[in-house]
Amino acid sequence: MGNEHEGAPDGAVPDDGDVIQPAGNQPAGDQVTDEALAALIDEQSAADQAAGSDQAGLSPDQISEEAVVALIAERDDFLDQLQRAKAEFANARRRSDERAEMQRAQAAASLVERLLPVLDSCEAALGQGIEEIRPVSDALFEVLSSQGLERVDAAGEPFDPELHEAVLYEEGEGEQVVVETLRTGYRWNDRVLRAAMVKVQG
Repeated sequence: MGNEHEGAPDGAVPDDGDVIQPAGNQPAGDQVTDEALAALIDEQSAADQAAGSDQAGLSPDQISEEAVVALIAERDDFLDQLQRAKAEFANARRRSDERAEMQRAQAAASLVERLLPVLDSCEAALGQGIEEIRPVSDALFEVLSSQGLERVDAAGEPFDPELHEAVLYEEGEGEQVVVETLRTGYRWNDRVLRAAMVKVQG
């Protein structure tokens, strides 16, 4: 009785007892991993040795001195930036305060300017002999003058185009002189709020 597997056609399934050998010597997965790990360990060791040799030439005193120099330079740079920031902040605050003060002065001047017609009406009433208005006129002017309002002296003064607005002229000798005030002028904190309307001779 011959071997049942002899002459078996290609592709026939062998019995369980048969062992199929691999065609070549293939390395196992564990062997590949071990070799790669060994290579990585060698590379890391070489890198550590190179780093150690680079630092071997520096003493602890030298490293400490370099660190101190770097810290001092960083501190100086930080202090310089801080001083610049403080100066910029101080300048910005000063400009802000100046703008706020200017805005307050402009607002006050605008309010006073709107009250000038009230003073004009009081003067006109007093000019017509209505004395009952005098307490109101005096009280209003006292409050405004305490805040910086001043009347512009005109009659008898040399004509000044910054203080006087000439609307009438009269022939005369010599320099131009204000001979009559037609409407009172006012200054507000040394600034001409309204020029006096005057008659000029000369």
